[in-house]
Amino acid sequence: MILEIVTPEATILRTQVDLVTLPGSDGKFQLLNHHAAIVSLLVEGEVKFKGTSVVINEQFESKFINVKGEYSLPIKSGTVEMKENYVIVLAD
Repeated sequence: MILEIVTPEATILRTQVDLVTLPGSDGKFQLLNHHAAIVSLLVEGEVKFKGTSVVINEQFESKFINVKGEYSLPIKSGTVEMKENYVIVLAD
């Protein structure tokens, strides 16, 4: 699936991933390939993702933490939409 992360600054990531873990308002949740369509609010926490071919733009690489192939991005709040194997995170 495709993960796109957009901040007020710019689109900081658009890459192929296998799973995404998000800090939802009712707790953490995961999105996997072919997940049902969803829209949810996000709270302060980390957007985490894994993939075999993750490519991060060098300009924004310092925003991400990479631990053994699992990437994370701290956020203050946001919104996520998953539709047709495309995840878009609007994050602060």
